[in-house]
Amino acid sequence: MATTTKYITLKTEIPGPRSRAVLSRIDKATPRATSVYAPIVVDSAHGTLLRDIDGNTFIDLSGGVGVLNVGHTHDKVRKALHEQVDRFLHTDFTMVPYESYIRLAERLNARFPGGGSAKTIFFNSGAEAVENTIKIARAYTKRTGIIAFERAFHGRTLMAMTLTSKVHPYKAGMGPFAPEVYRVPFPYPFRCPYASDYGTHECGLQCYQSIEQALTLQVAPEDVAAVIVEPVQGEGGFVVPPPNFLPWLREFTERHGILLIVDEVQTGFGRTGKFFATEHSRIRPDLLAMAKSIADGVPLSGVMGRSEVMNGPGDSQLGGTYVGNPLATAAANAVLDIFEEENLLEQARQQGEYLMGRLTAMKSRYPAIGDVRGLGAMVAIELVKDAKTKEPDGDLTTRVSNYALHHGVIILKAGVYGNVIRFLAPLNTPKDVLEEGLNVLEKGFDQVGEH
Repeated sequence: MATTTKYITLKTEIPGPRSRAVLSRIDKATPRATSVYAPIVVDSAHGTLLRDIDGNTFIDLSGGVGVLNVGHTHDKVRKALHEQVDRFLHTDFTMVPYESYIRLAERLNARFPGGGSAKTIFFNSGAEAVENTIKIARAYTKRTGIIAFERAFHGRTLMAMTLTSKVHPYKAGMGPFAPEVYRVPFPYPFRCPYASDYGTHECGLQCYQSIEQALTLQVAPEDVAAVIVEPVQGEGGFVVPPPNFLPWLREFTERHGILLIVDEVQTGFGRTGKFFATEHSRIRPDLLAMAKSIADGVPLSGVMGRSEVMNGPGDSQLGGTYVGNPLATAAANAVLDIFEEENLLEQARQQGEYLMGRLTAMKSRYPAIGDVRGLGAMVAIELVKDAKTKEPDGDLTTRVSNYALHHGVIILKAGVYGNVIRFLAPLNTPKDVLEEGLNVLEKGFDQVGEH
């Protein structure tokens, strides 16, 4: 039966017949590693709404996994891309440079957290950006060791996959991994690894002590090039650390002559209510990796850092054929125009306040919601089987997510236990669109949450 609300329109069952026909070809044409999350086939999308080839319209609260902070097919981005297509598509910047690359770097350098002289280089993907932060750090420090965190996600290429903490599905059977990577705990207020022995405040202190001990038990400080950290863990479950964590980590790295790399691939470009999440901590990192929402879906990533650090590698040690391509830099400059003209940071803060308020109210109704957390519009709920034991409930998370999809709302899971629902709607999503999407989510808890 057809369902129509203000924004959601469902004309067929999900998936519809045309989507099923296309999906049936996936197994023959692509490897199983490309299994899809939402069994629908997109026809068009704009803003926060996505239409499939069966004529069904969905509210997309996944934002292409955090890529669409300015929304699907923003008019300014479309215009910039069309204009660039008519001019040229490729030269390789290191062969014949173009102004849009330089202009984008200049504009981003001006936003470097903590200020000061900065430089930027562009790549294609978040994993590439992360890999190159490590290359730059090693070239500058002449050291090899890298410290990463439990539950971290940094990508799926060799070094990025090594830095990533979750084994399944990312790392199982993919070794051997890159050497000289050392793992330390990340402060997770809802699931403190020391919760049985310490209170909340002491828990954070114990994490910090464990990080300090790593320089005695795992690797000598004079061998460590960098610590890499997500200001808010993304795939790990939208884990927001205590406010003093990044300032403490900055002091720790400076004390030992270690560089601090912040991975802002998912937190960057306004997601947390600041342009970069690092700004909340008022620190200056040494290197910053960015990607996802930098160009509204056109493949682009970058590394920004202190000028002297960025100059560590020698001539031609960094680069690639397609990196910083003209289409992507045109789109990214348009994205920056949108941030400057449409006050997206304030919209992100307002979206975050609405989500936190609405989800906190839901938590009081549904015991399965063990935690509501977030920073700006980077908000999530964590589902548990028991409020006291905090046993993860990945099955319920899957059922609720599937209910939402089959009733017109695309949402994403996260967390090492698959029990976190995260929200990555475009920052300019109208409030009534969010409200309609959360109404569907709430009905999902009513329908499947008690079974």
